[in-house]
Amino acid sequence: MSHAPHELREDFPEFEDQIHTLKESNQHFRKLADEYHVVNREIHRIEIGDEHVSQFAEDDMRKKRMTLKDEIYAMLKAS
Repeated sequence: MSHAPHELREDFPEFEDQIHTLKESNQHFRKLADEYHVVNREIHRIEIGDEHVSQFAEDDMRKKRMTLKDEIYAMLKAS
């Protein structure tokens, strides 16, 4: 599989240390990051043609990824 864009460490390089620390110490953050990773990989598989879903399903996944990313960013800024 090719490299999936929008990985947290790439999108938030200034928070790389906090991402690692929060994954280790905060169960809620770890759950959000894990969920983000799963949704992001699903979207990537759709983008490269490995999976096919309806446009509505893809849009919902993109909205979910954005919502997760916003919550993750808020937690990173607060740490």
